[in-house]
Amino acid sequence: MTDRVSAAYLALAGELAERAGAIIRRHFRQPITVEQKPDRTPVTLADREVEKAMREMIEAHYPAHGIWGEEFGRVRPEAEYTWVLDPIDGTKSFISGVPLFGTLISLAFKGKPVLGVIDQPISRERWVGATGHETKLNGKPVKTRPCAALGEATLFASSPDMFEGAAASWFERLRASVRLTRFGADCYAYGLLAAGFVDLVVEANMKPYDYCALVPVVEGAGGVITDWQGKALSLHSDGRVAASGDPRLAEAARAKLTK
Repeated sequence: MTDRVSAAYLALAGELAERAGAIIRRHFRQPITVEQKPDRTPVTLADREVEKAMREMIEAHYPAHGIWGEEFGRVRPEAEYTWVLDPIDGTKSFISGVPLFGTLISLAFKGKPVLGVIDQPISRERWVGATGHETKLNGKPVKTRPCAALGEATLFASSPDMFEGAAASWFERLRASVRLTRFGADCYAYGLLAAGFVDLVVEANMKPYDYCALVPVVEGAGGVITDWQGKALSLHSDGRVAASGDPRLAEAARAKLTK
């Protein structure tokens, strides 16, 4: 493993996003059955069809690699390389006809995300980040914007309902400190942060397939993304995520998210 992700892995990630996008566009704003999973989150045929297609492509190229997807679980957990997939991050938006969702594709090496793709197939926006590479949006480099003070910051989270117990109080403390708070963009908010339009994204109850792809995208654009204690995110993190476009915001935000 070098400090740069190989061109072959980047190429496959792009192919996965292309295949996923073609399937999603076929189903978007069309009649589709929505089922409820045991955790009370929605799932559709599109979610499963996209993940199945991506898994088949990975198996064909790298049969020794692990795969961890939201809909079909994990295979080869002992593998050094693991592809981490969320076919539609933001299914609630997808089923509502709202184009604020995305396909998340990540490659982790020894548990650490080293490649990430956020693909919005309706607006056809694709963020690609990887170790040793600058983050690009549709092939052009992007950078986070400067924002040194919480009082000037724009904060995003997928939903206020994702914060429970003490975490809800801590999030409200942060929310009271920023200039503007918005909800509902899911992974798209991290793309906006990488492109310099959002300053903070803070979330909880996330799974590896929800956050792994975000790490290389945010970091490659100059931002910071960790857990709430400031630890690097991995396949084994606790699901609390704090992303800052300006590294100077990171410590101030984390201070609001702890006792």
